[in-house]
Amino acid sequence: LDQFNSQNIAITLWSYATLKHPSPELFDSAADEAIKKLDQFNSQAISNSLWSYATLKHPSPELFDSAADEAIKKLDQFNSQEISNTVWSFAVVDCDVELAIPFFNHLSDLHKSDKLCLTIE
Repeated sequence: LDQFNSQNIAITLWSYATLKHPSPELFDSAADEAIKKLDQFNSQAISNSLWSYATLKHPSPELFDSAADEAIKKLDQFNSQEISNTVWSFAVVDCDVELAIPFFNHLSDLHKSDKLCLTIE
């Protein structure tokens, strides 16, 4: 996994989750690698990766914490589906709700200030 780029990581995770095939060791290793490379993840890769962990109910508090910070930085790049999947992932995965609060607060602030426009695609 150390030679995977962000897209390779996200697609691998998404594939396992879509097939409903848990692989705890792979997901633990992928989380470690993803945390190192999160600055290279685009909004889709962040969203799909978190969705994958949530779908398989594989907790990864460190990844979710780091991904929340990165998502805040890139929130203007997220489309409505990616926001929805990310919010759902935080709601479903078994990790400390405190990890999601900065992301949710930032999302709410953008919405209140009309800087977030959610459109149906």
